[in-house]
Amino acid sequence: MDVIEKALQTASKSHEGQYRKNTDIPYITHPVAVGMMLLKAGYSDEIVAAGVLHDTVEDTPLTLEDIEKEFGAKIANIVEGSSEPDKSLPWIDRKEHTINFLKTASEDIRAVVSADKLHNIRSIIRDYEKIGEEVWKRFNAGKEQQKWYYTNVVESLGTQSTFDLLKELRNEVDRLFEGMSKDEGIQGKYI
Repeated sequence: MDVIEKALQTASKSHEGQYRKNTDIPYITHPVAVGMMLLKAGYSDEIVAAGVLHDTVEDTPLTLEDIEKEFGAKIANIVEGSSEPDKSLPWIDRKEHTINFLKTASEDIRAVVSADKLHNIRSIIRDYEKIGEEVWKRFNAGKEQQKWYYTNVVESLGTQSTFDLLKELRNEVDRLFEGMSKDEGIQGKYI
């Protein structure tokens, strides 16, 4: 079986019954979208598979050992680097860890994280276009904290290099936190 198909099956089973934050959208749409972004950007099958699996260890009963056994050390390493290490820590501690880690992370991890954050930002933008500032009530941390986090993630990802997914992410972060917020009367229009 192809590694991407195997990853899709594993992620689908692992995320079964989960939904995107405060929506009725099945969670699996997110890792599939991340994998599709990576595939479209020309990354290898292993990186695409890691993108599909990126939230399994963080949000499901699967362990890094399970991923390594089924997919090998390279994919497990990318999944580990794309996951928050300890969900029991406070939000700010987890986000600061991510920001610092990404400054020196491998290109493979940086690609997966860029696709992950890009899909998240685009989802927030779509919801912002529908419900405006109410979108921020879905998150444990509000708009200003989200702006701080995403802006710093973009900076950290750009420390060593730049690539197309990162450029897209930077544009979308600017669009959400700068352009759209300035003109709430024009729903979804970037100015």
